[in-house]
Amino acid sequence: MNPRATPTVSVILPTFDRASCLPEAVDSVLCQKGVNFELIVVDDGSSDETPHVLEVYGNRLRVLRLERGGVSRARNRGVAASRGSLLAFLDSDDQWRPGKLAAQVAYMDAHPEMAICQTEEIWVRHGRRVNPRRRHRKAAGMFFERSLELCLVSPSAVMMRRDLFEASGGFDEALPACEDYDLWLRIGCRHPVGLIDTPLVVKRGGHPDQLSGMPGLDRYRIRAIAKLLAAKVLNPSQQAAAVSVLRAKCRIYAEGCRKRGRHEEAGRYEALAANSFALSLEPLS
Repeated sequence: MNPRATPTVSVILPTFDRASCLPEAVDSVLCQKGVNFELIVVDDGSSDETPHVLEVYGNRLRVLRLERGGVSRARNRGVAASRGSLLAFLDSDDQWRPGKLAAQVAYMDAHPEMAICQTEEIWVRHGRRVNPRRRHRKAAGMFFERSLELCLVSPSAVMMRRDLFEASGGFDEALPACEDYDLWLRIGCRHPVGLIDTPLVVKRGGHPDQLSGMPGLDRYRIRAIAKLLAAKVLNPSQQAAAVSVLRAKCRIYAEGCRKRGRHEEAGRYEALAANSFALSLEPLS
């Protein structure tokens, strides 16, 4: 990493109150070799020892300190402050393996037609390695329809060209969760995603503060699909698949609302399921 030269890659690492695991994430970036990169850590209003943890790194990284605003805002602010033509993201509870950045830069150089790629991952839950289920296996190319059911792209495994990120509008700051699902759908309906079939990311989960553990996540996935349909950017096959998944998710979410006595909310999602082609952008909270 040469701080004087314009970096090839900008690495954006958002964090909030994860001082205990943050050094492992930072160190896994700083040990990357063979690529000129910059590391920008975005402290999203941490109240723990995060500022003290980051002080020890000196000028080996840049720190942006924000008031609490969510992971989408943190990532977007990090990108806005960065200089690289390629962007990579790392969640503060994950780690990169040596050679991750070099492998992806080599891939992007060899495939100038590709605007985004990701690597395979090692999954660790509660400190133990686990094998992803078959439906979670990463794919390559155009797999928009599969991505509607569940998120098949991981922020920590992605590298993309800056112009793609900017053209896509970045992460939706109105979404408190599923913001990555939303972005990958917007990108994946138009662009193939490359895959390096080597596990170069350690994806750690099972801790209580993970956004993926929030209740009612399907309402944010529904919002993402509804927004995409309203934008009228899908081809007929993609639109049919999106409407089908939207209806299914609306019905399931509405059933859960009714079981919990939230009948008005259930009615809104049932109406959306019944009339998916006449979408509006009214809030579905």
